[in-house]
Amino acid sequence: MNINFSKLTAAGNDFILIDNRENIIAQEDCQALAKKLCDRKYSIGADGLILLEKSACKDFKMKYFNSDGSYASMCGNGGRSIAKFAYDLCVANLKMVFETDAGVINAEILPEDRVRLDLYNPRDLKKDIKVEVNGKEFDVNFINTGVPHVVIFVDDIENIDVFGYGRAIRRHKTFAPAGTNVNFVKVIKDNTLLVRTYERGVEDETLACGTGITASGIISVLKGFAASPVKVIARGGDKLSVSLRNPNDKISNVVLEGPALITFKGTVKIQSEV
Repeated sequence: MNINFSKLTAAGNDFILIDNRENIIAQEDCQALAKKLCDRKYSIGADGLILLEKSACKDFKMKYFNSDGSYASMCGNGGRSIAKFAYDLCVANLKMVFETDAGVINAEILPEDRVRLDLYNPRDLKKDIKVEVNGKEFDVNFINTGVPHVVIFVDDIENIDVFGYGRAIRRHKTFAPAGTNVNFVKVIKDNTLLVRTYERGVEDETLACGTGITASGIISVLKGFAASPVKVIARGGDKLSVSLRNPNDKISNVVLEGPALITFKGTVKIQSEV
């Protein structure tokens, strides 16, 4: 079976997007297909697979799978990518509303390949948790922005062992059984953050993570390190922004804005055993 796909990138986070409104990919095959198509040596290669599916009440529904085949209820960069994809398919207008298993997202296509997402309110906020890994103690902050994230503020973001510490914290018993994504953040001048992320499901550092950037922006505001809107520079160099309202630490009106563009389109042959 031949399937059309589009390859998109959002701040260096890259995705394979497929129009699955007619259920050409069975639900039981999604995880294996994601693992196969995201392989960078033997297939298209990507950080994740995103399926655009029918919604009974919104413009469409987003289904996201990490490169290891695991399912995630939300992906911020993926959310901007599927908005761009849906507009390109004429499934939605410049302003759209779509479903995820984490909540309903309002999106808007902006000029210069940028997309704005109005996100649901985060949950499970826990500040100043002590976690020890690899002989080092970290003061971490936890928040769920659709998927779980730890935010750690560091002085030397260039030399921090993102892979080593990130992998250890990702699987730490404090965050069992689901585990967590891990963000290392440095606050620099002009209300700006540098963020590096170890992504659960990719199991490595990625050039950007939208929900991680959102988590980092929220925590930086709550701890008084920055004010909304927060500018964020991802590892790949792309610039994003996070804005929110937080009277008495009650977070609402969370907005993520950043780049998303289609890099190429193609057709892939899917073997029947997938």
